[in-house]
Amino acid sequence: MTPVELSRTVLCAVRRAVDDGELSVVVPGQALVTAPGPGGCGDYATTIALQLARPAGQPPRRVAEVLRPYLLGASGVRDVVVTGPGFLNISLRRAEVSAALVGEILRAGTRYGHADGPTGQLVQLHAPHEVRAVVVMDAVARVLRSQGVLVRTSCAARPEPGWTEVLGARVDAYGTPDSPAPLDVNVRPVPAPVPATSDPAALDAVALGRDAGRWALLQPAAHDRPRIGDEHLSQREANPLFRVRYAHARVRALGRNAADLGFAARLGDLDIPEAEVEAEDSRGAEGARGAAGSPQGVGAARVRELEAALADHPRVLAAVAAQRAPDRLARHLVAVADAAVPLFPAVLPRGEEKPLAAHRARLALAEAAGAVLAGGLSLLGIDAPDHL
Repeated sequence: MTPVELSRTVLCAVRRAVDDGELSVVVPGQALVTAPGPGGCGDYATTIALQLARPAGQPPRRVAEVLRPYLLGASGVRDVVVTGPGFLNISLRRAEVSAALVGEILRAGTRYGHADGPTGQLVQLHAPHEVRAVVVMDAVARVLRSQGVLVRTSCAARPEPGWTEVLGARVDAYGTPDSPAPLDVNVRPVPAPVPATSDPAALDAVALGRDAGRWALLQPAAHDRPRIGDEHLSQREANPLFRVRYAHARVRALGRNAADLGFAARLGDLDIPEAEVEAEDSRGAEGARGAAGSPQGVGAARVRELEAALADHPRVLAAVAAQRAPDRLARHLVAVADAAVPLFPAVLPRGEEKPLAAHRARLALAEAAGAVLAGGLSLLGIDAPDHL
């Protein structure tokens, strides 16, 4: 069940409560479903009871208690808990949650989280003549376009050849300081440091190449000065870019190895015992991490962490577009990679074990993570390699 489907389920519960005479309200057009806030629990939470309290003439918590049994009877819902003034916290059956999310991602591929079509919004981005500003502008434009926005980019002067030819930053137009109608600069991150020409070991972003150079400029927040050094070229776990690209390459390798074993990804149950999920709910994520996992180490806490990161991808893209902050996308990709890699050893059968439905479902989850990583790297203008 996706958040959109769960929103419809909540509205259906309201409609049934109205039909049964439990509530006297007009059924709203939509119900907001989000991740649980502080003090919440489960997979999702909704404030529908607070929204309906005044029209119903009842306290929000009373409205929530009325709606709770209707939600408990819905397909795919495992538990509903009322917290705070009337928040409805909804826990879903894990197999259905995973299958719906993974299916949605695999259908969309690298366009998961993109808008369905143009929004009609037009944005003009204008950057100073500085390498980081031009690269950040290019990445922001890519994300804005993914959200259906029509974007035009410009720079105060002609970009240097290395910025466009090596780093791949596209600029639609450029001008000079004495242009008759100068544009306001609206992309102005802290500039990249300029290496001293007397230091032969000093690097600039162009010297790092497209992938490492763009990552070095995009990963820090706009108000932070980027570090331009060969650490971005390191093929080690300490390098966040390496971890993201490594996770994507591992997904591709899993697909190739699964094909050699004669099976492919398929939606289904990851084979995590429901008792383990319930135990996690009772003791919290940290306790679940320390507990014995299900077969081949596929623990509920780890799966839930990855699914939460994947489900958050559309919201992250929308936030990056609104705040013009590609560093948020870079950090999000690192979180997805770090959540995905620990699950990879459980994807393929071991020894003489035959491929089971659970292996196909785990491969589907891994491929969903790969699609998010590839799509996110593409929006940052960085290659997602099949081999590393």
